[in-house]
This record gives sequence, structure tokens and C-alpha cells, in this order.
Amino acid sequence: MYKRLDSQVQTLRSSGTANQGPSTRQSMKRITTPIIFWGIASLCISQLCLYARSMGVQVKDTDKIRAVATVYPLKEFAQAVLGDRGEVTLLLPPGAEIHSWRPRPSDLNKISRSDIFICVGAGLEPWVDDILKAMKRPGLKVFRASEGIALVREEGHTHDPRTRHERGHDQGHDHGVMDPHIWLDFGLDQLIIDRLVALMTELMPEKASFFEVNGKHCKKRLRELDKRYEETLSRCRQRSFIMGGHAAFGYLAKRYQLNQIALFGLSPDSTPTPGEMVKVVEIAKEQEIKVIYFEINVSDEMAKVIAQEIGARTLVLSPAANITLEQRDSGMTFFDIMNMNLENLREGLDCE
Repeated sequence: MYKRLDSQVQTLRSSGTANQGPSTRQSMKRITTPIIFWGIASLCISQLCLYARSMGVQVKDTDKIRAVATVYPLKEFAQAVLGDRGEVTLLLPPGAEIHSWRPRPSDLNKISRSDIFICVGAGLEPWVDDILKAMKRPGLKVFRASEGIALVREEGHTHDPRTRHERGHDQGHDHGVMDPHIWLDFGLDQLIIDRLVALMTELMPEKASFFEVNGKHCKKRLRELDKRYEETLSRCRQRSFIMGGHAAFGYLAKRYQLNQIALFGLSPDSTPTPGEMVKVVEIAKEQEIKVIYFEINVSDEMAKVIAQEIGARTLVLSPAANITLEQRDSGMTFFDIMNMNLENLREGLDCE
């Protein structure tokens, strides 16, 4: 089995599709890799910001708040709070992968023209601090959703859950990196909405009650979603799920007492070793796992390899950091994606 999996991993590595989804591969010409980006950042960042300022970037008095968000859930939460008193733009183009995407001059222009820049922080968007520092845009409010939240630590991925919990929480070790996928905890989302309400009220105090009502409505929807997850996932015969990709679901797993087993850590740009593949296959066989999950914007090849090895099938589990062009055109919301995830988890975990 080891030789067979080793051959499959090497084939995926050589083909360059191990961690590139269809949307990612189609847009590689316009998405600069992290290595190249940071290699030239010190030379071009000032030129990019000068370009943005040369477009006449200034915030003017208006009756609507303009915001830009880096990920889809924050975009939806902010728009829900603002209602018709503002407009929130998603910085990511459809299908782009948040971990590897980097802004272009036109994106800096969008940020400069906004009243609020909304990001996750916690290392999810490593370019943010340098861009904002170089931009020096007076009056721009920066909202970091991860501020004030006790982040969980990602410490491993392919370990047997009987000997190590794959729920993303710190187990007393001082190694590992912090997990930025906070929007997959619907309780934390409600705290984020409270902070968004406070920020919108600061910018437009005369609409304080309007923002508060909108925030309460959005939080109600999140509580209902959380209840559906709790009720469904508390009745599952299987408590472990395997991601044929990166470990994006630590917060969700922790909230509902599940075990996340992922091929690699928090970065989807990684590739598992044959040994890691073998270990996941062994766990899947021992626990009689029948479904392997994959993400829409990342290649499903690794998930297919494991599924074929154990006679399982594959289903989508989307972190919803971004949406595809088809999802955008169909009007799919964050809540729609989370309900789809719940249905696929219910099926894969054999829930009543």
C-alpha cells in the first residue's frame, strides 16, 4: 500500500494538481505566488500604493458606508448589519483561494476608496499590515475579526484521534500555529457581529438602532444554524471526519465535539507525504469511514486517492472563505453553504 500511495503522491506532485483546484489553476496567471510576492514586495509596494492614490482616492461625505471584506462570511455579516445604509465589496475574485491570493493595484484602489477594511487577521491575510502601512490612508477604519477572540492552535493533522484530539485546541504544547478560520464557529460569529454593529454605529450614530436591529436578526439566524448543527451532529454514529485537504474545520469540530483528521495543516499549499497518506488510510479503515471530504476551491485529487483506497466516496465540505462564480451567480449565501455542509456531514457521519 505504501508504494502504491507513494506513486500516486509523486504523480500528483509532478502534475502540479495536488493542491490546485480548477478555479485556482485557471487564474494562476493573475495570482502571484507567496514566494514571488514577498520577494518583490519591498520594491513595488510603494509604487502600487502611489497608483491607488493617483486615482483620486479620498473618502467623501456620503449617506452610505463603503466597506471591503477579505472573506465571504465577513462580507455577508457586514452587509447584514449595514442593510441599505452601505455596501460591502468582497476583495477576493470568485474561486480564488484566500491562503494564496494576493492583491493587485485595482484591489488597493478598492481599499483606499472604502470607509472600512474588514479582514480576519491571525495570519490569514499576511499582506494586510504592509499594504495598510504603505497606503497611509487617513480615516480608513480597519476591522480585524480575530481581535479579542481566543484563537485555537493547530498542532497536527494525520494523527490517530484515539491518542490525540484533532479539534484544533491547544493541548499544553507551545508549538503549532493559530487557526484563523474563526467564522466556522457560529458562536464567535455572533461576537463579530456585535463588534460590527458598534463600528457601524461609530461611523453613522444616527442609525444606531437600525444597525442594532439588523445585528440581532443576523445573530438569530446564526443561533438557529448553531441549533441545527448541535441537534444533527449530536446523533451521529461516527465522530471523526477526514479532510482530503487542509485542516480548516478545527473550530467547527471543537464546537460540536467532532474529530477532524486532515491530510495536512492550515495551508492548502502543502502536500502530504506517503507516510501521512498511509496513516490516514489506516485510520479510515479502522473506523470504517465511508466518506472523504474535499473543498471546492482546492483539488479533490487527494480525497479521491484515499476514497479509492478504502472504497469510500467523496463529498464537499466548504470553509466558505470564498465562493465560486456559479455560487455567486445563483445567489448562494454563507448560510446556504453551511446548510449544505451540515447535510454532507450528516450523511458522512451516519447521523440519525
